[in-house]
Amino acid sequence: MDHLEREFLTMSRMVGIYCRAHHDTKGTLCEACARFLDYAEVRLDKCPYGEDKPTCSNCPIHCYKPDQRELAKRIMRYAGPRMLLR
Repeated sequence: MDHLEREFLTMSRMVGIYCRAHHDTKGTLCEACARFLDYAEVRLDKCPYGEDKPTCSNCPIHCYKPDQRELAKRIMRYAGPRMLLR
């Protein structure tokens, strides 16, 4: 598994944790979270750094729109610590 695939897998798991807790879903994502995950996948696919991509917080280019970037931060803040418990 390459770096970008692993990053997308991590993001999809974080979105799942966030969606289950905030939107009371079980096993599937709500429509809004599914749209966000599709958006994140497109942004990863179009990353100019490719396999050398830094983490988003350390990246000099912020490719997410401001509202999507805030949602990503909110998801990561919530799900990140909870991923350690799984």
